[in-house]
Amino acid sequence: MAMGDLMIVAIVVIFLSLVVLMGGIILSKGKGGTKKVKKFKAKDHAQVLKDANRRLAQNPKDVEALQALGEVYFSEQAWEKAFKTYETLMEVAAGNPDIDEFAINRRYGLSALKLNRFEEAYKGLVVAHAVKQDDFETCYNLGYLEFQRRQYEKAIIYLRQATRLNMEHAFTLRYLGHALFKTKNYKEALGVLKRAIDLQPEDKESLFAMGESQFELGQPDQAIRIFSHLRTDPALGPSAALFAGTIHLNQRQFQKAVMDFEIGLRHPDIKVEVLVEIKYRLAAAYLKEQELSKAVNLLTEINQIYPNYKDVPLQLSRYKELNSNRNLQTYLMSATSDFITLCRKITLSFFPKAKVKITDISVQKNDWADILAEVETTRWSDVVLFRMIRSTGTTGELTLRDFHARIKDLKAGKGYCVTAGVFSDESKKFVEARLIDLMEKDKLMSLLNNIDTRQKGLLVDE
Repeated sequence: MAMGDLMIVAIVVIFLSLVVLMGGIILSKGKGGTKKVKKFKAKDHAQVLKDANRRLAQNPKDVEALQALGEVYFSEQAWEKAFKTYETLMEVAAGNPDIDEFAINRRYGLSALKLNRFEEAYKGLVVAHAVKQDDFETCYNLGYLEFQRRQYEKAIIYLRQATRLNMEHAFTLRYLGHALFKTKNYKEALGVLKRAIDLQPEDKESLFAMGESQFELGQPDQAIRIFSHLRTDPALGPSAALFAGTIHLNQRQFQKAVMDFEIGLRHPDIKVEVLVEIKYRLAAAYLKEQELSKAVNLLTEINQIYPNYKDVPLQLSRYKELNSNRNLQTYLMSATSDFITLCRKITLSFFPKAKVKITDISVQKNDWADILAEVETTRWSDVVLFRMIRSTGTTGELTLRDFHARIKDLKAGKGYCVTAGVFSDESKKFVEARLIDLMEKDKLMSLLNNIDTRQKGLLVDE
C-alpha cells in the first residue's frame, strides 16, 4: 500500500475515533441533563436515614427521601416521626402520579392512630379507603374509629367489610359484636360475640355483652350463668352482680337476689351510680324478705348520696313508720295468714266491752279481708261487716260499691271500711246516705295501737 493510502486510512480511523468519543460525551451529558435522582439502594436503616436527611437538607420536598424516611420510621414503629413524615408527603404528593396515594394515607392514618390522634387517623384512613376498599387494616381501623365516635351504624359497615377480608380477627369480631349490641341487634350481636370469645376467651367485656344480649332476648337462665360467673371480677363484678340480682328479683328468688347484691357491694371500687342502684334493689329484696330495718338503712344511705333518687324519699317516709310499728308492718306486708290474725284482733277489740263473735272471713287476692261478726253490747246487737284494705293509696268508689253489695248479700246491718291510705271524694259521697263508716290511716293507727301485738296465737271467739 502506498504511503498516501496509509495516510488516508489513518485519517479515517482518527476521525471515526473522534466521532465515537464525542458521541459518548454527548450521551453522558444527556443523562446528566435529566437530573434524575438516584434511587435508594438496599441499605441498613442508619445509612438510609443519613442519605435521606442529607438530601432533604438540600431539598425538603424530595419525595423519594421522604418515602425512604417514612419506610424506616414506620417499620421501626417510631410513630411520631412516621406521622410527621407522611404528613409532609401528603402535602408534597398532591398531583404527583408517582406517589401511591393509598399507601401514603394509610400509613399516615395508622401512625396517627398509634398516637391516639383520632381525627387525623380518621382523615387519612377515609382517603385510603376511598382509593382501595379491600384493605383489611383500613376497614378494621375505620370501624374501630367509628365505634369510638359512637357512630355504631357506620362502624358496622366497615367492620363487616373487615370480617369478610379476615374471618378470624378477634378484635374485628369484638367491636362488630359490641356495635350490633349498641344498635339493639341483640340476636346477631350474640352470635358475633360468641365467635370473638372463642378466639379470645379472656375478653370479659364481650362475655358481659353476651349476658346483656341474652337478657334482652328473654333468656334469663343463660344470662344469669354469665353474670354469676362475673360477679367477682374486679372491673365488671359490681355491674354483673346488679344484673344477676335483678334477674333473681324478677324471678321472685329474693334470697338469691340478696346474695347477688351483697357480693356486688363487697367490691372496693364501684361507680357511684352502680353503687346506688345496687343498694336500691337490695332494699327492694330486703322488703320482700320482711327485713324492714335493713331496707330502711339502705334507703337512708341512698338518700344521703342522692336526696331525690327515684322514689326513695317516698319509701323512706313509708317504711320508717312501718319499721317503728310492727302492727302496721303486719297489716301491709306480712303473709295473708298473719294479716288475717291481725284483722281478727282488730275486730275483737273494735267495740270495747262488747261480745263479738266472728262468723265468716274471706280474702280478696290479698288486697283486703272481709270479716263478718255478730256484735252484742248492752245497748244494741247487730251483724257487722268489716273490710280491711291493705293499701296506702286512695280507695275509690268502685271498692265501696262492691262493699255495699257485700253488706246487702250478707244481710249485715252495718259496715266499717278500713284502709292504711285515704278514700276518694267520690267514695265519701257514696257512703253519705248508707250505713257505712270509713276509717282512714289515722283511725287505723289508733286501732293498731290499742291491740296487744305480743299476744301469740289466735283469739278464739266462737
